[in-house]
Amino acid sequence: MRDRYVIAMALLVATALVGGVAGPAAGAQPTTEATSAIESPTDGPSVHQTDDACGFPLEVTDATGTTVTLDERPERITTTNPSAAQTLWEIGAQDRVVGVTQYAAYLDGASERANVSAEGFGVSVERVVGTEPDLVLVPNASSASTAESLREQNLTVYHFAAATSVEDIAEKTETTGRLVGSCEAAAETNAEMNQAVADAENRTAGLDRPNALYPLGDGYVAANNTFINSIMEIGGVNNVAASEGDGYPQLSNEVILQTDPEIVLVTDPEAPILDEEPYASTTAGVEDNYVVMNVNYLNQPAPRSVIESTTTLATAVEELQTEGEETTDGEDGTSDGEDGTSDDENGTTDGDDGTTDGTTDGGDGSESQAPGFGVVTALIAALAAALIARRP
Repeated sequence: MRDRYVIAMALLVATALVGGVAGPAAGAQPTTEATSAIESPTDGPSVHQTDDACGFPLEVTDATGTTVTLDERPERITTTNPSAAQTLWEIGAQDRVVGVTQYAAYLDGASERANVSAEGFGVSVERVVGTEPDLVLVPNASSASTAESLREQNLTVYHFAAATSVEDIAEKTETTGRLVGSCEAAAETNAEMNQAVADAENRTAGLDRPNALYPLGDGYVAANNTFINSIMEIGGVNNVAASEGDGYPQLSNEVILQTDPEIVLVTDPEAPILDEEPYASTTAGVEDNYVVMNVNYLNQPAPRSVIESTTTLATAVEELQTEGEETTDGEDGTSDGEDGTSDDENGTTDGDDGTTDGTTDGGDGSESQAPGFGVVTALIAALAAALIARRP
């Protein structure tokens, strides 16, 4: 058995600056609507601009086919899922956000906004109403019934369809920018995201693509037609669950053993799932091969999630292959090297779009702890994505 490789991502250095964020255990099964997500109308969402290119009044048609009218730029915005909140932070509209769910707490200043999560699960209509919003953004992980309940309270609500690809996320970002009057910032965000995708694909283009799996617990996995599958493809691995169905199916132990992933994506640095069957008996489990991903970014379909997750995964794939080539000792194939540990592995995660409140695209994924976003943070994140060298 070849030496064990542990590929770990150090969370953003800035993550340590945010305290008191708690959430469900990493790797918890996300609550998604991947198999029952609302589809856009046949012609897709439409925008009717009655002023300049990014002005108001504005009429838009959302994923439910409902026409949403905004007479002026919304100054009080509430989100029912962290992916929408992340996008608003990313395009610089965070100062106008008055309500977020508990799983958006990782965003800088989010704790100062009203928490609209229900006590048990989902979103509290009463709490949303209490924020007195001009606009409520309801991403795909929230049901159409939530949007309808909010509309019954005479609130202006825009419901997004499920995002299962980077293209979908780009469209959501553009739409969000249009809804809040931040079109230029949305375009810049999409450009940064698309560049990160191109960079990740270029870095892994000439490398072997290891078979990988992202288990969510109790046999649930991220399969085809999901945001996570897109991340895995861009990051340079083959998602072995993609051939087992769409969305987030529950696989039997036998099927998981048959897929036999070489690498498992985890959100807990200790990777306890690899000590459990059937994962312990897969190649990934036997050789202790795993990549530590930021649970919030991996599970949340939003621009920064794409940038951070694809960069982390591509770096891990590149490092794994490079380390394998450098440490094999000629004919006998034995390896040599030193144990390594990663820096800045502190940081907590909380799930949302990929865990309770809403989830991966499936959908909106859970979130990570990084205060704010932007070019500087992106650079820090790239530098902080440390990889742990193999352990004999």
